[in-house]
Amino acid sequence: MSGPTKRTTPAGPLHITLLVAAGVLASLYLSWRILAAVEFLYPVLYESIGIGEHIDTYAPQNRYKRDFELTSPEERKAMFAAIGDAVRDHGRGLESITYRDPGGNELGVLLRAAEIIHLRDVARLVHVLELAGLISLAVISFHLVLLRRRRLRLPSPRHLLGYTGGGILALAMVVIAIGPVEVFYALHRWIFPEDHQWFFFYQDSLMSTLMKAPDLFGYIAVALVLLAMVFLSAIFWITARATSA
Repeated sequence: MSGPTKRTTPAGPLHITLLVAAGVLASLYLSWRILAAVEFLYPVLYESIGIGEHIDTYAPQNRYKRDFELTSPEERKAMFAAIGDAVRDHGRGLESITYRDPGGNELGVLLRAAEIIHLRDVARLVHVLELAGLISLAVISFHLVLLRRRRLRLPSPRHLLGYTGGGILALAMVVIAIGPVEVFYALHRWIFPEDHQWFFFYQDSLMSTLMKAPDLFGYIAVALVLLAMVFLSAIFWITARATSA
């Protein structure tokens, strides 16, 4: 005869909310790390969204830097990678990124002072968000142990994803009501220091030209969210299964 089955109690709203919040942050962090390892798909997107043609159009119009249009696609991809590495290293090395022609001759320093300041602001933000992601992974682990010890059962992964989707939908409706552009600008005003420039015209910034901002960021955001949903589904499946055992 089999032993008595352990009886479990459904977890309350607080536990579910904590898991969903930590799961979203953790899955975004994991997605960020995966995309960072592949240079945020820049080598792939370079051709597909016309970054090369964009650079060839706007680089000659730059008011501060010259000859950037002479760089090769490989050089441009290497510069994007160097910016990404520097941002993930607290902004160190940004001022020393240079660009060269196909013959290896140095043509100039890539970033102006205002761009370096902005990217260092971004580096600080990235550091905070990555720390939040790591903490979220730890919260999920400790929370799972607590749930098992108290014999609290989480809803099915499908229900957890439903709760998450409902929250995302509500947030999306708020953004649409306010206006996506206004929300984008408001977030920048709240996050970055008031006296630090964060908007750069193509004619003033090789950084913006190199990245074809904000088009590139839109594609990266889509990839980030799609990959995060995969990780989030896995987190919900693992936690729901672990608490139902």
